[in-house]
Amino acid sequence: MVFLAVLLLLYAGASNYRQRAAVLLASSLIFYATWKPAYLILLMISVSINYWIYVGLTRTRSKQLLTWGLVINLTLLGTLKYSGMAIDTLLALLGTVGITASIGAGHPWMDWALPLGISFYTFHMLSVMIDVYRGQWTHPISFRAWWLYVTFFPHMIAGPILRASELVEQLENLAPLKAEDLRLGALIFIAGLLKKVLFADNLAPLADELFSQPANLDFYTAWLATTAFSLQIYFDFSGYSEMAIGLALMFGVTLPRNFRNPYISRSPREFWQRWHITLSRWLRDYLYISLGGNRHGLARNLANLMITMLLGGLWHGAAWTFVVWGGLHGTYLVLHRLLLNLYERLDVTAGSIVDHTLSWLGWPATLLAVWFTWVFFRAPTFHDAWTISAAMLGLAPPSVEGPYVRSYVQILLWGSLAFAFIEPSLERGLCVRLGKWGTVHFTVRGMTYACLLLLVIFFGGSSQKFIYFDF
Repeated sequence: MVFLAVLLLLYAGASNYRQRAAVLLASSLIFYATWKPAYLILLMISVSINYWIYVGLTRTRSKQLLTWGLVINLTLLGTLKYSGMAIDTLLALLGTVGITASIGAGHPWMDWALPLGISFYTFHMLSVMIDVYRGQWTHPISFRAWWLYVTFFPHMIAGPILRASELVEQLENLAPLKAEDLRLGALIFIAGLLKKVLFADNLAPLADELFSQPANLDFYTAWLATTAFSLQIYFDFSGYSEMAIGLALMFGVTLPRNFRNPYISRSPREFWQRWHITLSRWLRDYLYISLGGNRHGLARNLANLMITMLLGGLWHGAAWTFVVWGGLHGTYLVLHRLLLNLYERLDVTAGSIVDHTLSWLGWPATLLAVWFTWVFFRAPTFHDAWTISAAMLGLAPPSVEGPYVRSYVQILLWGSLAFAFIEPSLERGLCVRLGKWGTVHFTVRGMTYACLLLLVIFFGGSSQKFIYFDF
């Protein structure tokens, strides 16, 4: 909050665009450096090299230069993010043939510290280069605007993942602060903060407790565990996204929504149209379509869906459990595509009784399927994931010595569950009211902010870092 207050004061004191851009850029770099200053050097090298590649592409649209850009970025990301996973996998494979000791078992391997936000800012730069190569982005980007596009602090760490067309021109036309932008941005920021501290941070201890002892979970507590984490990660990540959108809006910059009530989805495809929307769009535009999309027949389409989701799972984390998580979602999308193909063959028309019935059945089926996958996202090992999954499928005996879930935590869980599903209706009403927020008396607005702040202070859970900071 101190950082934001100082930044707003400095930005308000800037008299022209150059000064405003300088304030935002310097503040973004300082914001990033507060985590681990050494990685600011890596960021600066990466941003500078990629700008040189971008400039070259604007002049030649060379496939060779684009290939170099992809190789450099993906090699750097792969080395920093996946080297530990590769070493562990190699050791496990060698261990199966009994030669682990001969390569120095017991000697510590370097544990790479993942630079904060590297997956996100790498995707930002790659999207520009690919768009330039495809001829979809022709607007020249200055060196200063390039740096602002990559490092703009609200979205740099954990998204939303933006294309140049969504942000660059806004950053090239930074305007003085506006009272309406500050008011609305503050409300959106506070709404995201409330999601984080009231729901996500209070659900975290329950999820941690249950996932820490998978062998003690029965059918009920296993589903309680995945429900707690499903809600925690939703409130955590959607809360962060709304905080980022609110912060950007304070400076007159509009970021796209990253979540649209994903747990009301009625199909796997709809879920990915509502969950982490900007990542889904990036994977669709730059991976799925590049692989051929649905242009080469059903079998190729199904393979492209699976490959996209497997790589999307790997993007989330350097562990094979994330690959399984992506594979499960890929399987759901493949089955959904086959079902749509069957509809076409049976000539099931939109709006028919069959269509309505299947649509309503699709909601609980999608919800349960999605929540089942979160076990592989959250569990630290395959063994834990398999154990909890078996319990969720009713293959574990009733728990006698399982974890005791306190009544107030269950109340919080069901309260969170209710809020997650009434949020769409609340949102529709709030959108109308937020548009008139500036006409509300100053005293009422001040009291509203004070009450929201008190909720954060007195009912917030133990401070937890944002989950997606690890990716």
